[in-house]
Parts: sequence; C-alpha cells; structure tokens
Amino acid sequence: MAIAKKINGFITQSSFIRKMFEEGVRLKQKHGAENVFDFSLGNPNIDPPEAVKARLRELVSAEIPGKHMYMPNAGYPETRAAVAAELSASRGVALSADQIVMTCGAGGALNVILKTILDPGEEVIIPAPFFVEYRFYVDNAGGETRIIPPREDFSLDLEAIGEAINEKTRAVLINSPNNPTGKVYDEASIRGLAALLTERGKALNREICLISDEPYSEIIYDGVTVPSVMKIYPHSFIASSYSKSLSLPGERIGYIAVNPAMSGLGELLGGITLCNRILGFVNAPALMQRVIAGLRGVRVDVETYRRKRDLLCDGLASVGYRVTKPEGAFYLFPKTPIADDVRFADALRERRILTVPGSGFYGPGHIRIAYCVDDATILGAIEGFGEVWKEFK
Repeated sequence: MAIAKKINGFITQSSFIRKMFEEGVRLKQKHGAENVFDFSLGNPNIDPPEAVKARLRELVSAEIPGKHMYMPNAGYPETRAAVAAELSASRGVALSADQIVMTCGAGGALNVILKTILDPGEEVIIPAPFFVEYRFYVDNAGGETRIIPPREDFSLDLEAIGEAINEKTRAVLINSPNNPTGKVYDEASIRGLAALLTERGKALNREICLISDEPYSEIIYDGVTVPSVMKIYPHSFIASSYSKSLSLPGERIGYIAVNPAMSGLGELLGGITLCNRILGFVNAPALMQRVIAGLRGVRVDVETYRRKRDLLCDGLASVGYRVTKPEGAFYLFPKTPIADDVRFADALRERRILTVPGSGFYGPGHIRIAYCVDDATILGAIEGFGEVWKEFK
C-alpha cells in the first residue's frame, strides 16, 4: 500500500541519522563491532546512575496499589511537585506542580506544546543547525517552519530572527546546549532574543512564545552555565527529558514546564494536558514517573563526557582538523575540508567510521560526531579520520 506523499518526503529528509545508525548495524555484523567506529547516534553509553537502578529495584518489588494503572494525564502529583521543586531551584523561578506536565520524552513534550499553541499556518522560527525532526513536529501541529542560519560561531543571529518575525509567527524554538554543535547560547543572547520577541510582539499585537528544548542542560563543561529562559522571558516553555541526564533514552520520560507568568495560564495548562492525551501519549510511563520522583539531584557523571570530548578533539586536531571544543551535550560539529559534507561522510564510511552529514541538521559543510561512545571507538577512529582529511585537503 502506498504511503502518504508527505510522509514519503519526510522519510527522505530524515534519513541521515537513522541511515547511518542502520548502516552501523550492518557493518558490525559483517566486520565485527570492534572494527566499526560508530559516531552516528546520540545514544548515551554511560549506564544510569546506581541510584536509578536501586530505585527501580525498590519500586518493582514494592507492593503499591495501582502501581501500573492510569493516573491524571498530566502525571502523578508527587512527580510533578518533585520536578517543579528542582526547576524552581535551578531556574530561579517559583514553579508549582500545576505548571509541570509529565510527557513521553522531550520529543513528546515538543509535540504537545506545538499542538496546543499553533493554529494552522502559523509559523515557528528555528535557528539552524537543529535536530531535523523539529520540522516534522511543527508540521504535526499544522504549522510552518522558518529556518534561520546561525552566525559563524553558531550563536543566534538576532537580526535575522527579527527580520523573519511576521504576523504569522507564533514561537521561536531553541535548543541549548545544541544538537548538533554543542553550543550553549549565553545569557546576553537569550536576553537579546527576549527583548526582540517582546518588541516585535508588541508591534504585531501578539504574544510570541519561546520554546526551549533542554534535554542536554545538565551536560555542560568548563564552568559554562545554561541561562534560565523562564527568568528572562515570561512567554516561555521548557521541554526536557531524562534521556541524557540519567541515560534513560529508551524509557521516554520527560516533562513540560510552563512559565507561571504566561498569560491565560489555566487555559494553556488545560490545553497541554488535553493534547498530551489526544496525541496518543495519554500519560508518561507510570513506573518511570515514580523513579524520577525519588531522584532529586541525581545525574550521570558529566566528567566522563568531558574526558571523551577532549580525547576526540585532541585526536582530531593531531591529524589536521580544526575543532572548537563544544560547551555542552556530547556532539562535535567540525567543518569538512570540502563543501560536500555528504561526500566527506561517505568517504569516512568507507573506512567504517560513521558520522552524520551536517546537511541533515541544516548545517552543510560539517559533520556531526557523537562522542557518547567507548574510548576505544574514539581512539581507533583517529587514524581513519586523518586519512580522509588528507584525501580531501
């Protein structure tokens, strides 16, 4: 049976990451896992903290009435209260459980937010480079996407964003620390963006939302801090998850935090809760909600990722690459020696090194290297990286 033409097009557009991941599976079966250097997928290779495992064992064996039953669509009150308390402390804004909705990961959170706020044809501005599925999330809600190229250092081009805002603009969606660059937008950039949205919103007589996708906010290095969008801009949302901070990507546990200063807050929260249900998520996984509620302050060892970052950056620099160490997340996004990043990634693949072309993130002329891998994978790939660099340099 033929699939929808739109979905067929989406398959083509979204194929880079999964294509490389699936190619990695094939190559590992053929050559052995130790002979394939797979940097394609942001799949944390650090085990969840011991506290997570202990909490899971405790909950699985505990006799809790209704342990696996439905709960309110927004999530367990105690879980939402725990998330609100942690965010209140880290973001400098007093949040209550009522302003938290538990979701099926950050992807689920973004889909719910966009479904709630977008009317058909309204636009979401997304600074590039970005996780390509953002475009599909916007389309799911009937919206349109406007893509804004970044500055040379991957910082926000506020002038270009301002020029893109029009009477159809409903939101700006940012991701910091950024996938694929590892860039953290500093406080001056966020304040500049907030001032711009306030000014343009008043001129257009509409509230422009700022949606901050923050699954990597706990993975930051060298004393860098992630500014609080909620403290800076009232019309803001946070979408996040525990996929990276607790190494639980397959468990699909995340949340939406709604700025308590948002206008029409009660109606908005009602819409978000409804959309969490009618999009088919119904509620976030019950067991993982209970796990999260008892783990305030627990995180993976970020120092492990910092060490891997340095190992990769130093290794690539030694064979000719010009790299800027990322400030957060676990991705490196170096420039390729030729404009055709797909061709360069294909040449790496011939040496069984799997990366993702930057074009897949609207960042052509680069490759994304996910360094959430074993040290042996990083060390074993450096020679091949160097050979391909010399081939095209």
